Amino acid sequence: MGKYFGTDGIRGIANQDLGVELAYRVGLAAATVLSREQHHKPCITIGKDTRISGDMLEAALCSGLCAAGADVMELGVVPTPAVAFITRDCGADAGIVISASHNPFEHNGIKIFNGQGFKLSDALENEIEEYLDDPARLKLCTHGEIGRVVGRGQEYVQRYIDHVVQTADGPIRRLRVLIDCANGAASRTAGEIFERLGLDLEVIKDHPDGVNINDGCGSTHMDQLCRLVVSGGYDLGLAFDGDADRCLAVDELGQLVDGDKIMGICGSYMRSQGKLKKDTIVATVMSNLGFHDFTEAHGLHLECTTVGDRYVLECMLQNGYNLGGEQSGHMIFLDDTTTGDGQLTAVKLLRVLSTQDQPLSRLAAEIPYYPQTLINVPVSGGNVVKEKLMADPELKELVAQEDARLGKRGRVLVRASGTEALIRVMVEAPEEALAQSCAEGLAKIINLKAESKNY
Repeated sequence: MGKYFGTDGIRGIANQDLGVELAYRVGLAAATVLSREQHHKPCITIGKDTRISGDMLEAALCSGLCAAGADVMELGVVPTPAVAFITRDCGADAGIVISASHNPFEHNGIKIFNGQGFKLSDALENEIEEYLDDPARLKLCTHGEIGRVVGRGQEYVQRYIDHVVQTADGPIRRLRVLIDCANGAASRTAGEIFERLGLDLEVIKDHPDGVNINDGCGSTHMDQLCRLVVSGGYDLGLAFDGDADRCLAVDELGQLVDGDKIMGICGSYMRSQGKLKKDTIVATVMSNLGFHDFTEAHGLHLECTTVGDRYVLECMLQNGYNLGGEQSGHMIFLDDTTTGDGQLTAVKLLRVLSTQDQPLSRLAAEIPYYPQTLINVPVSGGNVVKEKLMADPELKELVAQEDARLGKRGRVLVRASGTEALIRVMVEAPEEALAQSCAEGLAKIINLKAESKNY
């Protein structure tokens, strides 16, 4: 991770870690770095989720982009994958999303796509950071070189909606579906997408007010959706996060169907249709051991990367794979999109269900699940402190000891979050009580170290 960029862009509390001055400089730096090879006036798309700070940061970013000579196409509130799609579709030079994804409303973030709709490489992010730390290198345009806001992009948002609908690639059965939009960006698009698929549909959490995004709803808060699916007699529920690049599901029994299970269901179907390239699914080290067992038993190859959908995508591009994702709900169907897309993932899952004479619970039950405990330990002091903690030799030794104690039927994973001020402790074990006690012990040690003056 860099000084500003984590695994999914720049993140922080609005007007505390991420304010208008930094956003302005990001606009200047991004336009400078991403357009220097162009021989025309660059055009950069910009979209946002529903956070109250989005308008403020959008204005600052647009000012920086225009001051550096770039024209800006404002898309308004749209899902993150819509910005990636539209950037490529309209031939823009880059796209910027103002969002903190699944985080609470007081947070916000900035992530950037290149002209092909892919997240920026580490090298380009590092170069932007160099400009952020040395603003004297940034050139302000004058006279006719100053950029303008050139359009609102509604036509392109509609083209994105059309694209997602078309990825069904076949008829969708009239399933009874409950959709949770997290009071986020999906509130703008989900209703039309899933109505056009002919579902018996109800949409909830689609009335954003600037502060209710991800508030007890969406893919990070699934309890209410689980209850409502059962009480309402739905065939399934679908939940997105604030910027709609994640999707998790709930089966008709009210049981969570996470990213591992969705990848397993969709990957098996794709293979049966001859559409899963190299019979391979790309996941991360966070994927459950049960998912490993499932892929091995079904003749699928599972390749795991470090945490972050950018690293999943990198592996897919390098090796010619077309399905990958994360347990948390980021899924990349590379034949149809360049980044994680929650609504597109939902369409793919609905298509599989439409071809099977089985409920979602039976399909998901084929993928076993090992008890897994995840504890997030808050850490102040930014990326520097997180990196020091992760390099602590005593902590490394304790993690290794616990991992060895669990043996082949369990594991320990401790990592720094790339998007929040957290150290994440994940433990899998044959028994839930063992996983819980192991994770709590390590979390306590990390918390003590984080609070000590040594860090």
